[in-house]
Amino acid sequence: MKRFAVSGMPREVLVLGVIAFCVMVGFGVVLPVLPVFARSFGVGNFEVGAVVSAFALMRLICSPFCPRLISMLGERVVLGVGMFIVAISSGLVALAQDYPQLLILRAAGGIGSAMFTVSAMTLLLRVVAPDRRGRATGIYQGGFLLGGMAGPAVGGVLATISITAPFLFYAGTLIAAGTVGLLLLRAPEQAAPERAEAPIPFRRVLADRRYQAACLTNLAQGWSSFGVRSSLVPVLVVEVLHGKPSWTGIAFACASVVQTIALGPAGRFTDTVGRRPAMITGGVIACAAIVLVPIAPNIWLLGAILCGYGVAAAFLGTAPAAAVGDAAGGRAGRPVAIFSMCSDIGAIVGPLVAGLLADRVSYPAAFLAGGLLLAVGFLAAIRMPREAPLVVPDRPEVDSAS
Repeated sequence: MKRFAVSGMPREVLVLGVIAFCVMVGFGVVLPVLPVFARSFGVGNFEVGAVVSAFALMRLICSPFCPRLISMLGERVVLGVGMFIVAISSGLVALAQDYPQLLILRAAGGIGSAMFTVSAMTLLLRVVAPDRRGRATGIYQGGFLLGGMAGPAVGGVLATISITAPFLFYAGTLIAAGTVGLLLLRAPEQAAPERAEAPIPFRRVLADRRYQAACLTNLAQGWSSFGVRSSLVPVLVVEVLHGKPSWTGIAFACASVVQTIALGPAGRFTDTVGRRPAMITGGVIACAAIVLVPIAPNIWLLGAILCGYGVAAAFLGTAPAAAVGDAAGGRAGRPVAIFSMCSDIGAIVGPLVAGLLADRVSYPAAFLAGGLLLAVGFLAAIRMPREAPLVVPDRPEVDSAS
């Protein structure tokens, strides 16, 4: 199997990292202008929120059907088709003439996103040996983070040209990413795993404490990171710290840089020390950070806390996915779909509950709810079986055919 030098990973890992970068550059371009574009149709904040939620809701609904598609067509085809679906829907969003068209087209993009997400992670876990899953996931997540940092900057420039230009750019990046996937990812029989693992019955996977802890952690991450942090921190900065909205962007950018830097060490820790210690470490740090966010007295301390959360997110972005691969074996389509759905559920429900708590109780109560869910995740990780490290320090490897 062709491998790229330095990391000794199958080439699929690098290709998926490039695809993830393209996806997040485009998503980062669209994200700041989507609410503004929706408001241009004369709708209220609820309708604006519905456009954002429709994408995640369709991801959630369609994820359970992706494993069957993967078994029929293979990960490469499902990934490529999914990317093209999101690309076409995003390009058409730029041509939307009214709010219902915008809502339907944005929801259609969620279908393709589910296909991409489940197939990419299934492929990643299948082709990488167990002793490298943490680092492989780190490379993949690194593509998302780097793209997420570059996207908003490009989006700001494009928005000065036209409010619809970012959607066309997003469509272009997705077409490029889908084409890269179809051309460079190999067919299943060619991309054989380094060490074949026997399929594990789904009932056994559900009963595995490693899988249970991974799903709970992913639910907590979706709730706290994509939900509570993203929805309430910008409001907190303006209304509580009396800062400028730009401060939020700077704080988030710093946290993203820290998280990107921490991905490498977190992946190595996951592979050499273990999934269980990595998930406990990340869960404890994330829990403490999210609870401290609303009581930060100034933007500097808030930024430091968010950077601490970024370190935790690096561990929680690598170890749970590796644990899913360990529990499910080499063929993890259905387990990966449910694992992905847990994050989507958290991202959909989290902002709603947090907003309700912030309005009716307090900001600390809203963040405390996220902290409690993270605590449930790391307590579940404590119940995971103790295992010996999967890998010794890297053996030297060069590009070769195996």
